[in-house]
Amino acid sequence: MTSLLEQQTLDQFQTSGATVIRGLFSDWVDTLRAGVTANMTNPNPDARIYEGDEGGGKFFVDYCSWQRIAEYRDFIFNSPAAALAAELMDSEKVQLFHEHVLVKEAQTGVATPWHQDMPYYCVDGPKTVSLWIPLDEVPRERTLEFVAGSHLWGKSYRPQRFNGQPLNQNDGLEEIPAIDANKEEFDIIGWDLTPGDAVAFDYRTLHGAPANNSAVAQRRAFSLRLVGDEIRFARRPGLVTSPPFDQVTLNHGDPLVAPEFPMLYPRCT
Repeated sequence: MTSLLEQQTLDQFQTSGATVIRGLFSDWVDTLRAGVTANMTNPNPDARIYEGDEGGGKFFVDYCSWQRIAEYRDFIFNSPAAALAAELMDSEKVQLFHEHVLVKEAQTGVATPWHQDMPYYCVDGPKTVSLWIPLDEVPRERTLEFVAGSHLWGKSYRPQRFNGQPLNQNDGLEEIPAIDANKEEFDIIGWDLTPGDAVAFDYRTLHGAPANNSAVAQRRAFSLRLVGDEIRFARRPGLVTSPPFDQVTLNHGDPLVAPEFPMLYPRCT
């Protein structure tokens, strides 16, 4: 396989838990924008819209729409995303977990709280990657941020909804550190981004994003959640997972073999 990445980028993903890839998806921006428009016009029943206390724009969040939105399917199955993920994870195979769309309209006074993705999910395993692809210009002050190296801490923090409420009460997990109040204690990284760039990060990496306080600029992002070798389905009895995947009948510890999780790499011919 021809390498898509420089060694420095691969090293940063492994050591920091997040890295940036410039311009790889520039040819797919219009396709994804059209998909997001279709998604917002016809959201899933589980889609969420958050609003700040002082009004302003809305924060739209939806997921698991790839089976009904042609533009998402086109990107997932035909773009270089799966090959990129295989290289980042050093994985022989790549499967889709789900896609996730996050749109912060102008003057959306809602921050994305610091969190890890893995505690929300019904999967476990060592090889995971999210590709967060901006569809608008994102300056550094409004970008997704990461606590470098936090994927290596061996911690699993309590998941919360994007309005700050816990996803599950009394789940026994540790509270997220007060990162915003003690930023000097953490190695926080992030990048200004152009449509078609991608930020890649491990499901275990702590990350968050500030509110979009721009008077005119929205921030649309398409995030693709992918998994690699040795991933297993995880039953979390008594707990809500997000996405819920209520229709999946796999048992705890089963390989991720179900129509909801198609194999993307290597490509079937």
